[in-house]
Amino acid sequence: MQCSSHPGNGVKQWFTLSQDLTTRIEKVGDEDTGTMGAREVILDRIRKNLGSVTDENPPPVPEVWPRTQTSPADLARRFAEELRAVHGEPLLHRDWPGLQEDFQTLVEKSGWREALVMDRPLAWQLANSATGLQTIAIPDIPVPRDLETIPVSILEAECLLADTGSAVVVCRNPGERLACYLPPACVIVATVDRLCEHLPAAWDRITRVARQPECRGECVIITGPSRTADIEKILILGVHGPKRLVVYLIGAE
Repeated sequence: MQCSSHPGNGVKQWFTLSQDLTTRIEKVGDEDTGTMGAREVILDRIRKNLGSVTDENPPPVPEVWPRTQTSPADLARRFAEELRAVHGEPLLHRDWPGLQEDFQTLVEKSGWREALVMDRPLAWQLANSATGLQTIAIPDIPVPRDLETIPVSILEAECLLADTGSAVVVCRNPGERLACYLPPACVIVATVDRLCEHLPAAWDRITRVARQPECRGECVIITGPSRTADIEKILILGVHGPKRLVVYLIGAE
């Protein structure tokens, strides 16, 4: 064991260690003070930003594809051609009386007795025009098992895309989203003024509706009935969604 050569060496060592420890504590205290200062700066910035008014207007939509001066009649014809190409059924009518008569025939031939109806004016107008069809409002929070026997849903499209034959449906709740997929048949109704050349041309209208709080910004783009190809390249309809899709277009020439 090694002993100190002078009895005061131990006291000196203890004093040196104490001074070193005190210096370290003071240094940490200074660092904490600096951290608190930075924290206050950040909080002050947050307070100022929370109190300011931000611009609610969305940024401009970049032009992905150019828009052309296509007439509504040409858009309707293009939409119908594209929808038929993916096994959909476009039905174009100039006015409501002809459409309602056509829909009544469709209901009778298809044997539909019940229909899920989206809470939109055109959807209800079409659904209520058919006799012998029990209409059921789409529940906000659905139980799929309770709705699985309903053969058809009646929806209203926010936009129709002519280049792909697609219908853009804005869903406000899970029930409306489920109605796009669950029933074996889906009937969509829209007016000719909702025809757009392509998705970029429809984006302003879609975002204006989807940004509303009750819509939750959920959209479903429906392009024909559900189509699934197996390993043998055989196309099967209705595996992952409706087997039949009918789109009524009102006001078409």
